Amino acid sequence: MSVNRVPSPLRVVLTDINSKVVDSWRAAFAGTPGIEIRKGSILDEHVDAWVSPTNSRGRMDGGVDAVIKRHLGAGIQLRVQRAIRDEFDGRLPVGGAVCVPSGATNPRFLISTPTMERSSQNVSETLNVALACAAAFQAIHRQNQDAPGSITSVALVGMGAQTGRVPARVCANLMWAGYTLFNDYRFTDYDELRSTIVAQLDDIENAPEDQRVRIQPPKRPASRR
Repeated sequence: MSVNRVPSPLRVVLTDINSKVVDSWRAAFAGTPGIEIRKGSILDEHVDAWVSPTNSRGRMDGGVDAVIKRHLGAGIQLRVQRAIRDEFDGRLPVGGAVCVPSGATNPRFLISTPTMERSSQNVSETLNVALACAAAFQAIHRQNQDAPGSITSVALVGMGAQTGRVPARVCANLMWAGYTLFNDYRFTDYDELRSTIVAQLDDIENAPEDQRVRIQPPKRPASRR
């Protein structure tokens, strides 16, 4: 079952130490309400959840993952990998996400979503950023469905822009697509999320680099009378 048009009071912070990513966000998210953009470390953001781009095994051994693991302690990787094992049989697909308690007061949750299958993979010519970003926001829907109001604010970095080598403007536009889908639709099935995004963005490499593409949510089946 999927639900259309889910309004969200979610506070979203986009933060990165890469100036090109920050500038690209400002262009891609221009006119988008409820978004805070700044240059800095995600560790400085006081929010309910951090989003960490990871790999399919949840090995937090590089990029932002490694920074967060050093900050929160080794136990965070164990919690992420346990959730991947329990929910995805040990391998988290791109376009999926897990949300786990962080063990800290800030943030209270960590959302892990893979931008790549293995560590340090080049994903510059894939849709992985859009898939990962959309999955992370859908994980917020799921968490808030289980515990209403538990995530009201979230911080994200430039997904795939560091180890994944995705150009900053492409990263920003794909993240915008993932975020707007969050406001338009709630998926209860990550497979449907992936198929929706891939079907609409499959030809995006032929579009101008600065073009934003808003993903149209699936239509709900007409109710029977």
